[in-house]
Amino acid sequence: MFTIKSRDKETKARTGVLKTAHGDIPTPIFMPVGTAGTVKGILQQDLIDEIDAKIILGNTYHLYLRPGTGILNEAGGLHRFINWPRPILTDSGGYQVFSLSENRKLTEEGAVFKSHIDGSTHIFTPENTVDIQRIIGADIMMVLDECAPFPCDRKYAEKSVVLTHKWLERAIKRYSETEPLWGHDQLLFPIVQGSTFDDLRRISAEKAASVNMAGNAIGGLSVGEPAEDMYRIIEVVNEILPEEKPRYLMGVGTPANLLEAIERGIDMFDCVMPTRNGRNGMLFTGEGIINIKNKKWADDFSPVDPTGPSAVSRYYSKAYLRHLIISGEILGSQIASIHNLAFYLMLVSEARKKIEEGNFRKWKEKMTIKVSERL
Repeated sequence: MFTIKSRDKETKARTGVLKTAHGDIPTPIFMPVGTAGTVKGILQQDLIDEIDAKIILGNTYHLYLRPGTGILNEAGGLHRFINWPRPILTDSGGYQVFSLSENRKLTEEGAVFKSHIDGSTHIFTPENTVDIQRIIGADIMMVLDECAPFPCDRKYAEKSVVLTHKWLERAIKRYSETEPLWGHDQLLFPIVQGSTFDDLRRISAEKAASVNMAGNAIGGLSVGEPAEDMYRIIEVVNEILPEEKPRYLMGVGTPANLLEAIERGIDMFDCVMPTRNGRNGMLFTGEGIINIKNKKWADDFSPVDPTGPSAVSRYYSKAYLRHLIISGEILGSQIASIHNLAFYLMLVSEARKKIEEGNFRKWKEKMTIKVSERL
């Protein structure tokens, strides 16, 4: 299922391969976010040819509401619906329900929420989120959890962890009682919670490790806490999560975040930042961060990134991309999104190479400074 290929001698970084029904995933890996069955503005073929995405995400909350499980069931699952041949991971929708704090109510039974589309009332339970993900057909499914806000007091965080663990047990029971619908295996990952409280994170990590699933996720980070707290929690949790299984840090983050987390033993990442920030004119490059809306790029006819990881990075000029973004042209969002995603995939690919060569730390220290600089 998951094989560790190499380990860095100076850090906790490692490379590996996670085998799924729709292909092998080299780790560390970044997963583009395709919330509603699409990575915004990018053709599936470009995800393969330009970005070389090994796996993408779908979201249970959004796909459940639209197009709905009926359509996905008729289509034969999300892979067939969107014509995507590679692996898919689905978030259970817990984070989306968390973000609807004014329109949801948590009970031991599940999360009652109102649709952001039409205001209709729904409930997510540990059981039906497994059922929905069975219909979606994701290669990797996530359990329903509660993502505690930051900041939160200890009493809230304790209650949140207890609820998440109860939901975890019920999700695993449903998972064990049901079968995949579309003829391929589906993995289930538990999620570690506990806010920024080290002892609660340890308790939650021990619980996740004890259920012996194919991999483990760390949730509830990148929700407003300082980066130093995030890095500390990763270290605390990774002392407990089994080394022989992949570790997925949910919703993180900047290129520097990825490098720091890889150093601490994280294998999988996802984040909307490359596409969302790209649509707003922020470009990530090996030399630093570009705000393409700045006037300084208006007459810069050099490529977006001369040594960039995709053809669009090298083909279009900064001046042209600025014009497109300033004008609100869809093509500008598309170019910026492809470039950013290709950069993220290139970054983790280069990290794998440096880990295998045994010089990851030195490279990481230099790259962290470069990718954080504003140009």
